[in-house]
Amino acid sequence: MTVTPALARRAWGSLETLHVVGFFAPEVDEAYDRFGVPATRAGYFAARGSAFGACSPELVVATFYVFAPSLVSAAVPAVWEAGTPEQWAAARADGVATRLHAVLGEPDVTEAVELAREACAGLSAAGRPVYGAWSAQPWPEDPLMQLWHAGLLLREHRGDGHVTALLSSGLDPVEALVTGGLASNSLDFVRTTRGWSDQEWAAGTERLRARGLVDDDGLTDAGTALRDDVETVTDFLAVDGWAHLGAEKTQRLVDLVTPLREQVLDAGVLPDWIRSRG
Repeated sequence: MTVTPALARRAWGSLETLHVVGFFAPEVDEAYDRFGVPATRAGYFAARGSAFGACSPELVVATFYVFAPSLVSAAVPAVWEAGTPEQWAAARADGVATRLHAVLGEPDVTEAVELAREACAGLSAAGRPVYGAWSAQPWPEDPLMQLWHAGLLLREHRGDGHVTALLSSGLDPVEALVTGGLASNSLDFVRTTRGWSDQEWAAGTERLRARGLVDDDGLTDAGTALRDDVETVTDFLAVDGWAHLGAEKTQRLVDLVTPLREQVLDAGVLPDWIRSRG
C-alpha cells in the first residue's frame, strides 16, 4: 500500500500537536523570560533559529518567511548577547518536557519513537534549510522528548516545503498570512503575532483583492482553490519520510500517537484551531 499525501498529513498532524506545545506552553515562555530580552517573540526566534548558530536576522526572515523583518530585527541578534544558541534551545526543550510530562505523565512511547525515527531517516536536507540545520542537532535522551524531536524534524522539513509552495503560488508573506489565516480560522492569531503594520497588512489584503482571491466575505472561490493548491503541493513535498517508513508503519504511528494528541488538545494549552490541523 502506497503512502498517500492524506496519510502523510495525518501522521504529521499527530506529531505536530505535540511539537507545537513549544510555541504555546507557559513553561516555555517562563524559560525564555529568564534571558531578559524584552523584544516580542524573542524566545521563539532564538530557540527555533538556534540550530543555525548565532544567525543574522536576515537568515531568520528568509527561512521563517512570514514574519515582519522589523519584528525579527528587534530580537535578533540581541538574543545571542543574552544567551548562546544552545542555551536557548535547551530552554525550549526544558519547558516543553515539563508541560508534556505534566499532561501525559510517563507514557510508553518506545514503539512510537522507533517508528518516528525511522520516518526521519528518510528525510533529505536538500532545499530544506531549517530542517537541514536541525537534522544536525543531537536527539534528546528522554523518550517522550525524542518523540517531540521527531515531530520537530518532520515539521521543519514540511515547513520548508510549505515555503516552496507559497513562493510558487505567488503569495508573499503578508498574502500568505491573510489567505492562510482565513482558510484555517486563525486570522486573528497570525495578524497579531507576525509583526506586520496595519498599513502593510492592508496593502497585502488589497493585493489579494486585486487578484480576486479575497473579498469582504473572506476567501473567494479562487482564493480557496489557491490555498487548496498550496496545501496539496505542501502535502506532496512532505511524503518522503513517510514513504520511507511505509504505509502500514505510518498508520501504526498515527494510531499510537493519536491518544497522546487528544490528551494534549484536551489539556487546553493550545488554541482551538489547532485541532483542525492534520
